[in-house]
Amino acid sequence: MIDISAENVALWSRISSRKTFGLVLDELACEYPDLMVLVADVADSAGLGDFEKNHPDQFLNVGIAEQNMTAIAAGLAKSGYQVFAVSFAPFASMRCFEVLRTYLGYMNLNVTVVGIASGLSMGTAGNTHYGLEDLALARTIPNMTVVSPADCTETAKAVEALLEHKGPAYLRLTGVNGNQPVYKENYDFRLGRATKVREGTDVAIVATGTMVYESLRATRKLQKDGISCTIIDMSTVKPLDEEILEEVFDSHRLVVTIEEHTVIGGLGSAVAEYKARYNKDTRLEMMGLPDSFGKAGTYAWLLDYHKLSARHIADRITDAYKKLD
Repeated sequence: MIDISAENVALWSRISSRKTFGLVLDELACEYPDLMVLVADVADSAGLGDFEKNHPDQFLNVGIAEQNMTAIAAGLAKSGYQVFAVSFAPFASMRCFEVLRTYLGYMNLNVTVVGIASGLSMGTAGNTHYGLEDLALARTIPNMTVVSPADCTETAKAVEALLEHKGPAYLRLTGVNGNQPVYKENYDFRLGRATKVREGTDVAIVATGTMVYESLRATRKLQKDGISCTIIDMSTVKPLDEEILEEVFDSHRLVVTIEEHTVIGGLGSAVAEYKARYNKDTRLEMMGLPDSFGKAGTYAWLLDYHKLSARHIADRITDAYKKLD
């Protein structure tokens, strides 16, 4: 079991969720002799350098060939291995989507595909390297569990849970070096269950990935303006925690989804589907990236440009809340 200590939380936050992922797998590998880790030439980027050195018989670099990597992962899973297949998010999801659907989803195999540096994390690399559609794609595959941790601590908890998980999964890792932690101590993490990070009465914010921390920052201003907010960390985007959604829709005047992803097909769409299915009257606002290609820039600049920084979140929620009257 990974030690969720103040020292580890500080270290993980400095090095990013993707490097935390690699450190955690390296620490846990000896407990899972049936674990195999495949990478598409991203060992260093995923923090797996030590894993490669310490566990060479459990590691395979396939090269920049994500479709082949996923097919090999399927074969290993059929042979009894628990497999993690790792690449940058757009290539782990979009480049080999048909293989994900047919080899992993249809065959219901024990493979976790890890999309590192998702969302806008790749910054100046631009649109070719942004992972803004991966939640939408992964959600459509039957049997696929979709996980999007809020911070490095939750990344560590998710890796532990996925090592015990049966069936295909997609692990989406967002954020950059120096991301602030949401969780500074151990807590109860379970796949398929959301976590209530903050309790409020007026607005329920349902966020995933790095947007959980941005939402926490936004609530400081909202609280000063007299708007009390609940924050839900929807770390598992599929299956959704419908129990907590029922609670927030029935007890708040406004529900707002926030994601570092296109507004089409991701968390917001999943929550909107829930609202329609159960005929909920509570107003829903969906925040994410628009249906267009963006620009290149630093991570912080991109969040601000796309109105996903704390100040823009606070402004959008304030405007939406005022319209309720």
